[in-house]
Amino acid sequence: MDFAFTQVSDGPGDALLLDAYSQAVSGAAAAAHPAVVHIEVRGHDGPAGSGSGFFISPDGYLLTNSHLVHGARELTVFLADGRKLAADLIGDDPDTDLAALRVSADELTFLKFADSDAVRPGQIAIAIGSPMGFQQTVTAGIVSGLGRSLRGASGRSIDNIIQTDAALNPGNSGGPLVNTRGEVIGVNTAIIRPAQGICFAIASNTARWVLGWLIKEGRIRRSYIGVAGQNVPLLRKLMRHHRLEQSTGVLIAGLEPASPADRAGLHEGDILLALDGSATPTVDALHKLLTGDRVGERAIVTFLRGVELRRHAIIPLEMPARA
Repeated sequence: MDFAFTQVSDGPGDALLLDAYSQAVSGAAAAAHPAVVHIEVRGHDGPAGSGSGFFISPDGYLLTNSHLVHGARELTVFLADGRKLAADLIGDDPDTDLAALRVSADELTFLKFADSDAVRPGQIAIAIGSPMGFQQTVTAGIVSGLGRSLRGASGRSIDNIIQTDAALNPGNSGGPLVNTRGEVIGVNTAIIRPAQGICFAIASNTARWVLGWLIKEGRIRRSYIGVAGQNVPLLRKLMRHHRLEQSTGVLIAGLEPASPADRAGLHEGDILLALDGSATPTVDALHKLLTGDRVGERAIVTFLRGVELRRHAIIPLEMPARA
């Protein structure tokens, strides 16, 4: 039997779709790129690296990654219009890998934040930055996933991370991830090597909240109780005996002398179960509860010591700033 094959040519609809995609990406890039900057960092021993950032106000405030500028001695910002300006570090937060800088300039083009809670998988995502020093590089892809978590430089978990396949490389750190309206949906922060197309951005809603506090106070206030912990499973018989709904807790593996936990009578080997009635099944869950509004406030910590369930009063203190 003979088969006849008919070549299917691309119809005008395909060309229109391609053209619409190109226009969406190029339009967003054109709107956003004047607000994107290249940042060069000098440490105490010379050049320490470079990355990206973007203006969030017309009077010179800009956002970037903490891991890029933390501990920097000198910061230089290169604008899209060719200007080269010195920048001051207003504040940074290693726990969320975000930092705020400021340059002495006015009437700057700046980017607006989109609502990252409205972002959906599959929507177009456009990254702008300076990968490998190539300034104003534009890459495009889609939002691949939402609600991811990354471990920050401090060891705390950064939640609500956006995953994208828009290509990111060293130097993209701190640059914006924008939607087709040129609004920021995330701050580019990390890639997974040697994987391809797995890149991450800090959600815009997180960035907006952190930025407000960095501009106001230069840091994010958090509380601490002074324990080194690890996640451990609970014995089933203890869960049944004490009617515990959680199956894991936080084992105190280390205790700072004279810390809130030490003063509260906690010991190494105790297993933390809850703080003020909120369960602490993991170290990350405990970190989320230790917010700035708990500083100096009395709380009740629930824990296991051997087979005994105990509750002690504890007063978290403010976490010292990291050097």
